[in-house]
Amino acid sequence: MNCAIRTYDLTKTFRHTPVLNGISLEVPAGSIYALVGPNGAGKTTTIKVLMNIFPPTSGRSEVLDADSRHLAPRHFAQIGYVSENQELPDWMTVGYFLDYLAPFYPTWDHALAGELLRQFQLTPDRKLKDLSRGMRMKAALASSLAYRPRLIVLDEPFTGLDALVRDELIEGLLARAENTTIFISSHDLAEIESFASHIGYLEQGRLRISEELETLSARFREIVLAFEAAPEMPREWPETWLQPETAGTVVRFVETRFDPEETAAHARRLFPDFRDMAANGMPLRSIFVTLAKTSRDAR
Repeated sequence: MNCAIRTYDLTKTFRHTPVLNGISLEVPAGSIYALVGPNGAGKTTTIKVLMNIFPPTSGRSEVLDADSRHLAPRHFAQIGYVSENQELPDWMTVGYFLDYLAPFYPTWDHALAGELLRQFQLTPDRKLKDLSRGMRMKAALASSLAYRPRLIVLDEPFTGLDALVRDELIEGLLARAENTTIFISSHDLAEIESFASHIGYLEQGRLRISEELETLSARFREIVLAFEAAPEMPREWPETWLQPETAGTVVRFVETRFDPEETAAHARRLFPDFRDMAANGMPLRSIFVTLAKTSRDAR
């Protein structure tokens, strides 16, 4: 598989505190890969290792087929990087900022830069220091899209932005990033679900899930079993059934390997007298809340 990013048993420790713990992931070229997880899971650290801001403690990572520890200007000329706390030269105007960057990128497209200014409603003669946070993020994204990078890395780009600005950023990103791999970290699951093709779930420095979003959504279901009378609960539950609970004549759980026939047959073996079974689709947020609760309860 042709991948824009690969990591091999990647670890990162700060003063004997492990932050990344044996991460191995593959980001297919041309995909929109979202790395999600709770705050403190290690998302930003992962990106900083990939961008050679932090060296790995052990393991290794490759970005555009280059060892991330040896990324050179020729590699960064193909990578767009926008972070939540992006620092911009406040004294520059928007137009001067883009003109200043252009010589550093052989593939800089001046016409595209002008189109991005219009699309993001950025005034060229306005100073960066006078922009709102949302407009600053637009300026940062425009500066990363104008040279048509092969890879765009975004670290929590939507934090603190209102819904309209988030939608405008996503629209601009998708419209101008054709044939580009996008790697994005976020805890804004509702937004991610609307456009990501692949998902990675990071928790306490470990990669718990890494797969296509369509596959993930297909295999997770909230199962609801209805009975005529309150059922007797089994002592042991299948490993793929998470967060079981009962309320009167109803039993609920999350099936992580849903198959219409097999799930129904397994439920019938444990609960021969259930009257009805419903299998409800789950939004991404509900899936990861279930995983987080299961992990917490197991500690």
